[in-house]
Amino acid sequence: MASMKAHVRQSAASIKWVFCAACIYFAPRPAPRYTRPMTRLILFNKPFDVLSQFTDANSPSPRPTLSKFIDVPKVYPAGRLDRDSEGLLLLTDDGALQARISDPRYKAAKTYLVQIEGTPDDAALSALRSGVTLKDGPTRPAKVRRIDTPDLWPRNPPVRFRKSVPDCWLELTITEGRNRQVRRMTAHVGHPTLRLVRWQIGDWTLDNLAPGTWRDAAL
Repeated sequence: MASMKAHVRQSAASIKWVFCAACIYFAPRPAPRYTRPMTRLILFNKPFDVLSQFTDANSPSPRPTLSKFIDVPKVYPAGRLDRDSEGLLLLTDDGALQARISDPRYKAAKTYLVQIEGTPDDAALSALRSGVTLKDGPTRPAKVRRIDTPDLWPRNPPVRFRKSVPDCWLELTITEGRNRQVRRMTAHVGHPTLRLVRWQIGDWTLDNLAPGTWRDAAL
């Protein structure tokens, strides 16, 4: 009888051990935590005559693209900058950030240094500040002021202008991004744009960034 009781106790202990081991093995485990790579934002000083894209496969003759300057995978321009314009272009690997920068609904401020033909009077500047009506509708009010000639790098090729007509520089800030908008705005008030350099987008600027070079931006 005593041996039978001992056998029963031993069997019960074995069953309890197996049950506990099974509980531990089949206990729910927390899902592995996914760590998203940190967002990357690149500031690039786009030179004149460079396309704001990485390829130009459909062109009969090759044109300079971003791939000549930026060898970083999976980053894409947040907005664009015309081939004949220079200055700040932002690139990111984050789709949401790309939209916040480029979508007009978010009204990201973009500041341009604009060399124009002629000297605008107060009426022309007032029109730009109030908003002008272009073929695709009225523009939002802009911030604009006359400035001294900025200390910029020489453009290659040089700007062509008429010696008989004076030129002037403006600092112009808009919160839209229509096709060739700044050029059309200055032409609308009688002062064609000769050179266009985007200096700032939001809080990011071209400070200490030479043409054709880039750096990572702090987020």
